[in-house]
Amino acid sequence: MAEGCMMALRYGMVFFNLLFWLGGCGILGVGVWLSVTQGNFATLSSSLPSLSAANLLIAVGTIIMVIGCLGCVGAVKESRPLLLTFFILLLLIFLLEILSVMLFFIYQDEIDHYAQRDLRKGLQLFGTEGNVGLTNAWMIVQTDFRCCGVTNHTDWFEVYNATRVPDSCCLEYSDNCGLDNPGTWWTAPCYERVKDWLNENLVALWIFALCTALTQILGLVFSMTMFCQAVKVETFYA
Repeated sequence: MAEGCMMALRYGMVFFNLLFWLGGCGILGVGVWLSVTQGNFATLSSSLPSLSAANLLIAVGTIIMVIGCLGCVGAVKESRPLLLTFFILLLLIFLLEILSVMLFFIYQDEIDHYAQRDLRKGLQLFGTEGNVGLTNAWMIVQTDFRCCGVTNHTDWFEVYNATRVPDSCCLEYSDNCGLDNPGTWWTAPCYERVKDWLNENLVALWIFALCTALTQILGLVFSMTMFCQAVKVETFYA
């Protein structure tokens, strides 16, 4: 009976980590595709230019692939070092996620202030050479969220040193429409619009977070169970 349970646990671990690894491959592939086709797409931060959608996806995909591979090979071979390494890496990631969430709620006001200041600083790089990713990102955000600037459409006045905004701020897009009357521009702040969108989808975000945490906890339990069983078997036959 015990042997049958361990066999089922092993196959479950292999299947779980195979899906984990394939998911990492998919995320890595999307990241590489974005990097090749879009450059530094979706980077809005001037102080963290490497924090782009492509780079984040590549990093996350690589980490998932490595951990999934360790767990899969460790389960197949019932290798104590690989199972223990898988457990430690997954535990570290789990603890870092909990720490990040706690720090976010504790320093939420400070993070808000820093993010707005950094985003306003990033506006100065809009349309400049070598900042295609930032420029494209702002154009997409303003068009999709129907907003203008970080905290107000007047944020752009400091960038242009004139009463004008990018054409992506216009109610109806046309070339040089950002030079027209302010009544033809979006006036809602993009920072608040994005926060409102996140709040509207808060339930989906929490469900995703809980599913992720549950998956990680199951991975920790399965890997440690297999590790302990491998230790018992080795001790028995020693």
